[in-house]
Amino acid sequence: MPDLFSGLIASKTRIKLLIRFFLNPDARSYLRELSREFNVSSNSVREELNQLKQTRLLVAEKNGRQVFYKANKKHPLFPELKQMVAKVVGFDQVIENLAARLGELESAYVLDDYAEGKDSGIIDLLLVGEIDAMQLDDLRGKTEKYIKRKIRTLVMSAHEFESFKHQIKNRPRLLIWQRENEDDPPAAIS
Repeated sequence: MPDLFSGLIASKTRIKLLIRFFLNPDARSYLRELSREFNVSSNSVREELNQLKQTRLLVAEKNGRQVFYKANKKHPLFPELKQMVAKVVGFDQVIENLAARLGELESAYVLDDYAEGKDSGIIDLLLVGEIDAMQLDDLRGKTEKYIKRKIRTLVMSAHEFESFKHQIKNRPRLLIWQRENEDDPPAAIS
């Protein structure tokens, strides 16, 4: 699955930028930050940013001397690109496997790097609800092989989560799944 973009887009830097900005479209980044993160020259990143900005996939906003870039949510291809990035990273598989088989899952959050749109190779997942630990270990192993990324999980009850909220308040987090209510079937968050 990670070859999905590389079969369509020749530039590895452009692929990284698409993942960075469309995994969490609310995240903003600037040129030098991206250059350091991707370990590529700022000229290479600048060229790709300009291409993506020219096609209006990204928008730029100046803040002092820095120019911040982020995904253009108003672009007609935004929903499809966001969905493709989720498939490339493997979020669709993670959610499909976890929500259907874990027990009483109430919500699922991605924390830290992936919540910021950084494809670090380790997905930190916070699961809230009454979770079958053995089933979780089995699913995590199978999903990791499929998406070629490590998954670290933190599981807590709804009560534990309420008292934990203040500890993660300043950490990047992205709600990726939430049960609607007791009578409704589970719903994916996009």
